[in-house]
Amino acid sequence: MTAFSEIECRGPWARDEVAKFLDDVLIPMRIAVNSSSGCPIVLSVWFLRDGNSLIGATRPTSTLIRCLEKSPECGFEIGPDTPPYHGVRGKAIATLEPERGGQVLDQLLIKYQGSLDSPLAVRLRKHAADEVCFRLDPTLLITWDYAKRMASA
Repeated sequence: MTAFSEIECRGPWARDEVAKFLDDVLIPMRIAVNSSSGCPIVLSVWFLRDGNSLIGATRPTSTLIRCLEKSPECGFEIGPDTPPYHGVRGKAIATLEPERGGQVLDQLLIKYQGSLDSPLAVRLRKHAADEVCFRLDPTLLITWDYAKRMASA
């Protein structure tokens, strides 16, 4: 795994600002992968920052897992859809960790649902043993922040 300080980082934010944003933001990450037809597709998933990596969990039969199994290179973007526009995007190499899927699912549910007791959490946890953790190890981080230029908008 590449050390965070060794990942190429472009844009207005320092690496500690990137880490804080990734830890605090409660929006899904969009992942761009190559589909089986060779055409790129974008999928939205919950994520967590795990050291230098971004992790998530999904079903082993999901489109995301099938695509990453065939081609682990991907792109990602994490940014809100409302002004002022800001966020992090980049390139990454994915690895799959089936043994961590249930654990990561619980962490995601706590981050995005606030507990393991919500109706959605209860439903998703019924299949926790089958979840697959995906890990994205960024090779490039690009930040953008239009807060100053959108201040009057």
